Amino acid sequence: MSEADPTSDETTQALPESLARVLGDYERHLTLERDLTPHTVRAYLGDLAGMLEHASRLGCDDVAHLDLRTLRSWLAKQQSMGRSRTTLARRATAVRVFTAWLARTGRAPTDVGSSLGSPKPHRTLPSVLRADEAGDLIAAAVEAADDGSPVGLRDVAMLELLYATGIRVGELVGLDVDDVDRDRNVIRVLGKGRKERTVPFGHPAAHALDAWVRRGRPALMADGAGGALFLGARGRRIDQRAVRTLVHRRIADVPGAPDIGPHGLRHTAATHLLEGGADLRSVQELLGHASLATTQRYTHVTTDRLRRAYQQAHPRA
Repeated sequence: MSEADPTSDETTQALPESLARVLGDYERHLTLERDLTPHTVRAYLGDLAGMLEHASRLGCDDVAHLDLRTLRSWLAKQQSMGRSRTTLARRATAVRVFTAWLARTGRAPTDVGSSLGSPKPHRTLPSVLRADEAGDLIAAAVEAADDGSPVGLRDVAMLELLYATGIRVGELVGLDVDDVDRDRNVIRVLGKGRKERTVPFGHPAAHALDAWVRRGRPALMADGAGGALFLGARGRRIDQRAVRTLVHRRIADVPGAPDIGPHGLRHTAATHLLEGGADLRSVQELLGHASLATTQRYTHVTTDRLRRAYQQAHPRA
């Protein structure tokens, strides 16, 4: 994560025992009751540990004594340190969720964070590929896999699936072989909050998956692979870093294409779906967005392209 705080363990050691104990209880709540991913839990704890350390320096050693002034001064300090609007908004959200939990569990008399405001984050999207550039990306992977090596077959299948479905890189590496339904050409995806959804894919991705599963995966598989769909060089479940490296490497083979990673391919898939006439609700379901407002961000991209096309083509633009 950008603008990261120290790890929660390091920061917790600097907290009074009473605050550290509450933070530990909250970690168990996030892990066991809300079933959040380890990455999300670390992000929450890092933000909250920083806030509690700030409160401790102001003389607060009990979460029941947290007040709105303390929370606002902590956010103001973050802003003075040059934190971005997006980071400030995320940290304010983390605190509001935390103080709501404190009140709900009787650890604080009131939810002091309910009145905590935060700057609206800038809704910026990374660059996306044009349809022809996306095709060139896959072609570059196919050319690199011309020797029929297991790794080459895997790379083509991963790129095809990322672009075909718009799934997150974490969702891709979490796929098992049994999550692929070739009769219906869909995959079962476990997304954020452990929410399961079904996502379709097209014939090119299906052919690439078949080649990988039948010829590539058996040749690469090692002890410990389990049911993992995509395997790394050592024959076990591939990690996200390897997928990101692959995407950047193949993007470099496409002249003029923006340097994007797997998340950029997700944005590309969403943009091309909307430009092709898909409705927002369908795209929301495919991407696994909890809110339609998140999906609506992609209409900004398509509207900008429409405006540019109009300005270039209309005689009275």
